[in-house]
Amino acid sequence: MKLYLASGNAHKAAELQSLATAGGLAVEIVSARAAGGMPEVAEDTGTFVGNARKKALALRTKLPADAWALADDSGLCVDALDGAPGVESAYYAGPQGDGAANLAKLVAVMRDVPEAARGAQFVCVLLLRGPDDAEFIFEGKCAGRLQREPRGGAGFGYDPLFVPDGHELSFSELGDAVKNGISHRARAWMRLAEWVKGRER
Repeated sequence: MKLYLASGNAHKAAELQSLATAGGLAVEIVSARAAGGMPEVAEDTGTFVGNARKKALALRTKLPADAWALADDSGLCVDALDGAPGVESAYYAGPQGDGAANLAKLVAVMRDVPEAARGAQFVCVLLLRGPDDAEFIFEGKCAGRLQREPRGGAGFGYDPLFVPDGHELSFSELGDAVKNGISHRARAWMRLAEWVKGRER
């Protein structure tokens, strides 16, 4: 099965493909570049599902009628910030979408927040949009806490700051093998994978 990813984020495409491969799933994640590039989309719905739907619909206009578009919308929801940055995670420090700046801003904002109030969760919504307006939504969450300083050189985004429950290392320090088993995206993907397997039976 071929899924066209409604994103220009190379990290997401690689992560999703590695999840598919690791799970032995016969799925190919195809970059939006193969369809001429991802159209510009204003992620302004205020929800992960709404933003994912807009992206999937935008890419679907460039795909064959029988093709499937896969959109991902995800973010970090911090308890002490009433769920922020949430759907604005990619643009927390400004419209330029600078990951390093986003991370630095969160570190600064959380500087004086006590340990007991540093809870957070990553949320991921994967949305499939296909022929005849078929739509399927898969959600995954990963709870944890924020360190005071980033640690680790792997991963991307807020990974160096986030320590998932049950671990002492950040996503960046745990590495892909561990992260891909417990992350919000991995959990959403597991639900999507079950749908694919059911479809193939």
